[in-house]
Amino acid sequence: MNRRLSVAPMMDWSDRHCRMFWRQLTRQSLLYTEMVTTGAILHAGPDRFLTFDQGEHPIALQLGGSNPQDLAKCAKIAEDWHFDEVNLNCGCPSDRVQSGMFGACLMAHPQLVADCIKAMQDSCSLPVTVKHRIGIDDMESYGEMVDFIRPIMDSGCSTFIVHARKAWLQGLSPKQNREIPPLNYDMVYQLKQDFPQLEVIINGGITDLEQSVDHLKQIDGVMLGRAAYHDPYILAEADNKIFADGSITKSREQVLLDFIPYIEEQLTLGVPLNHISRHVLGLFQGVAGAKIFRRHISQQAHIKGAGIEVIEQALTLMNEARQRSDEYQNQKATQSP
Repeated sequence: MNRRLSVAPMMDWSDRHCRMFWRQLTRQSLLYTEMVTTGAILHAGPDRFLTFDQGEHPIALQLGGSNPQDLAKCAKIAEDWHFDEVNLNCGCPSDRVQSGMFGACLMAHPQLVADCIKAMQDSCSLPVTVKHRIGIDDMESYGEMVDFIRPIMDSGCSTFIVHARKAWLQGLSPKQNREIPPLNYDMVYQLKQDFPQLEVIINGGITDLEQSVDHLKQIDGVMLGRAAYHDPYILAEADNKIFADGSITKSREQVLLDFIPYIEEQLTLGVPLNHISRHVLGLFQGVAGAKIFRRHISQQAHIKGAGIEVIEQALTLMNEARQRSDEYQNQKATQSP
């Protein structure tokens, strides 16, 4: 699988509707589910948490857990559900995750993580990968990160997705842990230099494809996070610029029009419009009339019975605003001396 560009697991954001929207922008990039706990899958059932559209491939399931047997069962379920990869979360610093003994706190228990990875690999034929930080709390040196990675590597794992910030397990919120600890890309680069046999993917603070291309000179892959959600159109040139597949870049409007059949299908299945439309609000980021587009959808999509006309109206209103803006600019240009 080509992991040169992927989009991160993001709680409450990277759900199946969001992933299908991203697929209108990039066919090649690897997409990750939100983190799903082993308990949710094993006790509530996979139907609720693992359902996805075949159009979402390639897709990776991120698991949260620390019990090797439970993770092994879930890895096998992931294979049965035809995911393309299963990933273990060793990077989320939230209190709720820590209380369940998974996420970033697992960086203090590398042998346990190695045991988990080994159990997952033994139970399925999917690639099993790890997403982690460069450190936690006072564990912040390169050597300490390698001490975490080495037993996992020895267990057979060869792909490490590294968020290039350490995490503070106490005192910072998850949001603060994405912003306050300083980025250290050089530590990730060094990992690739010292362990060239590993596939090293870098994550954290990357906001566009130009930065991604620069990182790819040093490591194997780049994982975009919240930038791809707030300004999804940055993915529009990914297949061409990152994967060099010769794709023609769609216009923003064409991306939305191509997504409409999926929205209509989901509406017939009883999915409320706002569960889907919230993911498209950033599509016209930076374009004249974008605020009108966002406002109309935000005000109308939550109303019971709202249909595809809300999206179509928002697009019309934005285009009318853009036309007025263009006419005003042209008028100013003709009046200037």
